[in-house]
Amino acid sequence: MRKLLVQPLSDLAACLNQLAQAQHPFRSLGLVLVALVATWFVYVPIHELLHAAGCLVTGGSVSRLEIAPHYGGALLARWVPFVVSGGEYAGRLSGFDTHKSDWVFLATDFAPFVLSVVFGVPLLKAAAARPRPILFGMGIVVGLAPFTNLIGDYYEMGSIITTRVLTLIQGGGETAAFEGIRSDDIFKLLGALITNPRGLDLKGPGALAAAALLTLTSLLVGLVLSLITYALGHGFSAFVFRRRARATV
Repeated sequence: MRKLLVQPLSDLAACLNQLAQAQHPFRSLGLVLVALVATWFVYVPIHELLHAAGCLVTGGSVSRLEIAPHYGGALLARWVPFVVSGGEYAGRLSGFDTHKSDWVFLATDFAPFVLSVVFGVPLLKAAAARPRPILFGMGIVVGLAPFTNLIGDYYEMGSIITTRVLTLIQGGGETAAFEGIRSDDIFKLLGALITNPRGLDLKGPGALAAAALLTLTSLLVGLVLSLITYALGHGFSAFVFRRRARATV
């Protein structure tokens, strides 16, 4: 666990060290920021489309994917039937059916982070080895996505696992216990827990306290999953760089 925690921090520190030692550090910093912003605007719609792809490929169905206009929502809506331009978020898969399968649900949540494993973390590794500000900016967006999505997709994955394990402990059942705490927006969930617990099917202080504990547990599980995702990227990077080293010998 300590290694899981240290690895992303170590890589980020190495990238910053390369940036500080660059011949023109402020120019390099500017390149990092430009690459970061440009990558963000490209990554958001790809991220959301991969959510939809993860659902469809594993047997689910998709009816509505919201993408804000300034992230290309209007253009994508012309070509992809379930894409809608607009919504409360930069992008959100708001209409999908997992057919009551937690595996489909988990695949839907995790699909975009395959990019972090095979693309984002290797970019950070490359920027940590040599001063490459553009790769650093791109890597911040894609490689660190598991952590920036901790309160969203990774919390939701943690809540799926936590509530399903609790359901199995209680004897099983198609509907997960405390299913109302499954959410891709932990702040919205916390607001509902405080203002409208009955809307989450929580009746009484005992149920509310249990839901609060499960929410915290789910967040911790989500953090572990995000660290594991980064570790997978670390392993993939080592494999790729070893192959490249052998090819140049």
